[in-house]
Amino acid sequence: MANSGFDLTGKVILVTGGNGGIGLGMAEALAQSGADVCIWGRNEEKNQVAEQKLKSYGRRVLALKCDVSDKKQVEKGFDKVLDEMSEIHACFANAGIGILGTPFHEMSIDEWRMIFGINMEGVFFTFQSAVRHMMERGDGGSLVVISSMSSNFGMPRGEHYAAAKAGVVAIIRGLTVEYARYGIRANAILPGWIETDMTADFFKLKRVHERILPRVPQRRWGVPADFGPIAVYFASDASIYHTGDAVVIDGGYSCF
Repeated sequence: MANSGFDLTGKVILVTGGNGGIGLGMAEALAQSGADVCIWGRNEEKNQVAEQKLKSYGRRVLALKCDVSDKKQVEKGFDKVLDEMSEIHACFANAGIGILGTPFHEMSIDEWRMIFGINMEGVFFTFQSAVRHMMERGDGGSLVVISSMSSNFGMPRGEHYAAAKAGVVAIIRGLTVEYARYGIRANAILPGWIETDMTADFFKLKRVHERILPRVPQRRWGVPADFGPIAVYFASDASIYHTGDAVVIDGGYSCF
């Protein structure tokens, strides 16, 4: 008998940063598995393109412009989602940016705060609203943050990015303990070297192919579609007892 635990029919799922990259890869898989999907992004044009793509799977789709580093925009975005969709069963805090290349001793406080504003505070604002709603709804829910393998490895000229990505894993562990009594579970996903629009220029560098790719046992870069199955799992009832975890998806890079 087929396991119906992965069927997302009737579930409403929010993906921040869902108009491209890993976020869109997850949103597509969620829609294909029966979920109604809400995506947030700062680029209206990308939002519209992603919205049309997701609607092709026959599900309800809502795309909103939202800067997750702005608490008021996040709260307004949640209100809009609830007005349109009534409830949210799973929330993927995926929105993030990376500015790499500045030596640590030359890094400005403005650059540091910008990274933390989106990659850390954006998760804080998003999950606060999600937790409040899930507690009020009274039927639990799933919180998932997209962290990074940089939280485990040294990242020269990217200390602000790595610190924020490590911090959100700590948030996940705290949420796991604090809100389990409400049926809310929380997990993190740690991507390795993933080829997206945001990383395209980096992956064009010859030295990246020469020094990094040979250390990936699967001998390829990850792609957004690689994160669809884990998103479906964490959004579904199949993961009902899975919480407090940090799941690595890196093609084996961390093992070699």
